Amino acid sequence: MNPKTQSPFRLTLTAIAIAVVTGTLMLAGCGDKKDPAATQTAARVNKDEITVHQINFMLQQQRGLRQDQAEAAAHQILERLIDQDLAVQQADDQKLDRDPRVAQQLDAARREVLARAYLEKVGEAAAKPTQQEIEKYYEDKPALFSDRRIYNLQELSVEATPEQVPDLRARLASSKNVADFIEYLKAQGIKFAGNQAVRSAEQLPMASLDAIARMKDGQALITPTPKGIDVLLLAGSRSQPVSIDQAKPAIEQYLLNERKRKLIEAEMKRLRAAAQIEYVGKFAPPASAAASTASAPAAAPAEVPDLPASAGLSDSDISKGMGLK
Repeated sequence: MNPKTQSPFRLTLTAIAIAVVTGTLMLAGCGDKKDPAATQTAARVNKDEITVHQINFMLQQQRGLRQDQAEAAAHQILERLIDQDLAVQQADDQKLDRDPRVAQQLDAARREVLARAYLEKVGEAAAKPTQQEIEKYYEDKPALFSDRRIYNLQELSVEATPEQVPDLRARLASSKNVADFIEYLKAQGIKFAGNQAVRSAEQLPMASLDAIARMKDGQALITPTPKGIDVLLLAGSRSQPVSIDQAKPAIEQYLLNERKRKLIEAEMKRLRAAAQIEYVGKFAPPASAAASTASAPAAAPAEVPDLPASAGLSDSDISKGMGLK
């Protein structure tokens, strides 16, 4: 089907599936380059055409795909695109784009794609980090690199009232091991949940990394929570430093992403300042909301004396990461 004659519904779905950027890489061995029609068309579905560009774009979304897997993956993608196009044709014939729910979803998807494309364009202005900046970041984060460790962590989330917290701190400090503390919680009828995991430094929350890095094996951190306390025990650790050469790609990408994020934040702040934004109806702020209250700072973890490690907790992972890519 000629793109100029396709319905708005067909064009919108195609735009969502392929996004706003078209892939330009060609698969090796896909035909004679002298014949554009042969190289661009991968399949015909009734009057529609599925192109190699569409397949290549989908291939680019599969991170870590090896070159020897590309051909098989391309065939799988083509089959999915054929199924998709058949469904689109039926939806087009039944004029499903006139359904209010479908129209709303299409508009939301279009807005999402366009907004993301603009923000990505803003981020492209970010300058690549220099070697000096990379080295400074490496030196400023010894817990991540030169003094990097692998941590065997045990964590307890304990439900408690503010009045119970001091007693829990004292009991934890005097316990022989984690099992002893757990038996105390059970005897007192205090609810808790536990897990354990082995995590490298970069897999820990950035805000907690320095505090954990200062801990010795057997020490614990107590962090107050709205429902009680979190207890993080360092059951054991081992040194595994990373050299500047090993860390450079990750540091470079992280610093570049941070610059992109700041550019995007600044642009959104500029756009908001220049726009006329009025909250109406139930979203209109009350008159008393003019004076905003500052939120209280989060409580810092409190360190307690050495506590011998003990096995026996569940082996579910701690699902937190610092996001260094």
